Amino acid sequence: MIIFCFGIAESMNVHPDCVPCLMKRVVFQSKLPGNGRERQAVEAALRTYADILSFEMNSARSATLVHRSAYDAMEVSDPYLELKVRADEVAGEYLGDLVKAVRGSPDSFATAVKVSIIGNIMDFGSGIAIDDPDEFRKIFPELLGQDITYDDTKVLGAVLEKASSVVYLFDNCGESQFDKLLIREIRAMGKRVVGVVRGEPILNDVSLDDAFRIGLDKEVDRLLTTGGFAIGVDMEMIGPELKKEMEEAGLVIAKGMANYESLSDEELGVPVAYIMKAKCRPVADSLGVALGSNVVRLMR
Repeated sequence: MIIFCFGIAESMNVHPDCVPCLMKRVVFQSKLPGNGRERQAVEAALRTYADILSFEMNSARSATLVHRSAYDAMEVSDPYLELKVRADEVAGEYLGDLVKAVRGSPDSFATAVKVSIIGNIMDFGSGIAIDDPDEFRKIFPELLGQDITYDDTKVLGAVLEKASSVVYLFDNCGESQFDKLLIREIRAMGKRVVGVVRGEPILNDVSLDDAFRIGLDKEVDRLLTTGGFAIGVDMEMIGPELKKEMEEAGLVIAKGMANYESLSDEELGVPVAYIMKAKCRPVADSLGVALGSNVVRLMR
């Protein structure tokens, strides 16, 4: 008999460290369009943050409001578009070799899980992540050799065996290329996979257009969105179809810190596997790992 011990992380409310981190990203993205509206974007974000700042608010929700103001002031709907396309192209260069690595592994599922974490470093303008897709080429061998610090992969596999349907929450472009390999492993087990992307372009996360561009729609059984402009998944925003899929799923796989920050305080009623690199101190501390650790953690 297998006994499952589901971890519970500390609350992901706004931490003092979130303030400079979020504003650093606002400054980074304000320069991307090159339309001379950097000051307007930063000012709008600062005013919004000053109005809403509360250490009792979820960090993802507060970041959503700040980025909404910055995007409106930039007057650009997808400032990261060029970076996203390049990230997908760079990640795509490694797919062939990684497919061989997964197929040739004695534990293809565990290898696919590890591979899916590699692209999480493509989180431009944030924490200890890289700021340009070309940087990925330089660090890929190092990433491939890193261990998973908090590793619930075996428990994840056991839960997956009992699930008939899996909801897979995508995170960053580039990273989503590597997610294909894990999804193929899951579907090879006979599981139905519902992929979920952002409802609108936000940061360098996968939107519906991004998903179609790299063929994610062909990798899953169904493709849905989170319903709107939000960091991670705002459960108050999702539509009835996604809500039903999450309620009926045997497992939710959530990639990246944004999905973790937005969902780890929610009562979803289904096991959730968070797969990510802990790229900021508050997230690392909430998980009980060192900054920069690779994490596969199953929670209730």
